Amino acid sequence: MKLPRLTALFAFTVLSVSPFIDAHAQRVVHGDLQQQMSTDEFKAAGLDKLSAAELATLNRWLQGKVEQATSSVLEQAREEGRQEVIVKNRGFYDFGSNEPIVARLSGDFSGFGKGRQYTLDNNQVWEQTDDASAAGVRKQAPQVRMTPGLMGVWYMQVDGLNTRAKVRRTK
Repeated sequence: MKLPRLTALFAFTVLSVSPFIDAHAQRVVHGDLQQQMSTDEFKAAGLDKLSAAELATLNRWLQGKVEQATSSVLEQAREEGRQEVIVKNRGFYDFGSNEPIVARLSGDFSGFGKGRQYTLDNNQVWEQTDDASAAGVRKQAPQVRMTPGLMGVWYMQVDGLNTRAKVRRTK
């Protein structure tokens, strides 16, 4: 099944990004301000006027801000990656969303038929798995709703038709 590979790929991506972000943050603020800035920059910022204790406090504050920003960026990257996996794989796996997928069929719709392939404008491909039929229907790029049912079953409804067909996502 593709789910373990997908989960592993997602975890690998997040874990791969995490050290990069952490390493980048540490490189940006490695040590104190006096080490990060040139002597001229340090003096121009007026930091040479601070006592050792004041400079240490400023360095701790800055390090905390960088860690907080890094944590926020990492969390945002994780959530974006999670959302991308969910959106790309709706119809293959159940991610807990009952929201239908609304799209348009690419090309003509000439009725339902078991085994027919339906390509959507979002590049998803679905195959009809039941015997539902709608004879004599012709529509150009109609809007469709792919609605999840129970136990991983999906149904396709074409705009303007009362009949819906059981489908499964193939691509």
